[in-house]
Amino acid sequence: MSETAPAAAAARGDVPAAKKERRPGPISRTTTYVRQVVAELRKVVWPTRKELVTYTTVVLVFVVLMVSIVSVFDFAFTQGVLAVFGK
Repeated sequence: MSETAPAAAAARGDVPAAKKERRPGPISRTTTYVRQVVAELRKVVWPTRKELVTYTTVVLVFVVLMVSIVSVFDFAFTQGVLAVFGK
């Protein structure tokens, strides 16, 4: 079995054993997490209403275009399979 270098050194007595670190409680961790989330959300550059409408329109047009392309291919392949294997 392989040991990490610090663990092997501690086992030989070269390095004093590491102190057991106290882990913060669940409430403290949750509070820290929420503070960090709020801090990150303040850094976000939110789109304006005009940008949001533009982005939404672009996405919807792209989705409709892709659905149309897939539908055409589906219809074409269905007709091809029916022509080859019959009804």
